[in-house]
Amino acid sequence: MASTSAIPASTSDTPALSQLERVTNTFFAPTRTFQDILRSASWWLPFVLAVLTTVAVTMTIDRCVGFERVVNNQRHSSPRQEEQLGNLSPEARELQLRRMAAGYRYASFASPVFILVFSGLGALVLWGAVNFGFGARSTYTQMFAVWMYASLPRLLTGLLTLIVLAMGLDVDSFDLKYPVGTNLAYYLPDLSPALRTALSFFDLIGLWNLLLLILGVAVVARLSRGKAAALVVGLWLVGLLFGAGSTALFS
Repeated sequence: MASTSAIPASTSDTPALSQLERVTNTFFAPTRTFQDILRSASWWLPFVLAVLTTVAVTMTIDRCVGFERVVNNQRHSSPRQEEQLGNLSPEARELQLRRMAAGYRYASFASPVFILVFSGLGALVLWGAVNFGFGARSTYTQMFAVWMYASLPRLLTGLLTLIVLAMGLDVDSFDLKYPVGTNLAYYLPDLSPALRTALSFFDLIGLWNLLLLILGVAVVARLSRGKAAALVVGLWLVGLLFGAGSTALFS
């Protein structure tokens, strides 16, 4: 049976929050936001903000950096890709690079779709784990809302990227995977791709997102924060190992 120790529950006496109040409270009083999800699992405003931010970042990268340069910078960090391109004729290499640049551009503009898919899968894993692993009674839509609101700090990465590019910094060496220096991988470009992927998980904004997920899962699933932390951090470690392993295999 799920534990409710130290987890405040939503009550009928608690005033309902607007979507804007939820977003604001996520940064300054996150417990109130997650308690309000017990009343309503609406999540549209975080998604709208994510769409606006990702589109703005993509347009800025296209204008200030260019996806051709993005591709060149990315391929230099992938020994396997560099070798494959090196085996092509100059004409075939140029054609392949143009195709890759177009692919990066289209994928970047399609980021809102990827956000929905990734958030949906992440929420599904959380929902299944808390309900079947800990005996909670949360709904999938509640976990999806928790995921969306807990991800709000990641908008800061987009805003920082916009500032950096607008100031003309790091344009020549811009790395789409590590756009700003909030994680260890940004400062160690000469490490192996797999190790950089692992270090990218130690990101200030990403860890903030992780803490909010722990709090949100605890409130909405009515678990102790210790159990919520064990679950969320355990899944984070699985993601780290999978990300580093897949990068080692394919880079």
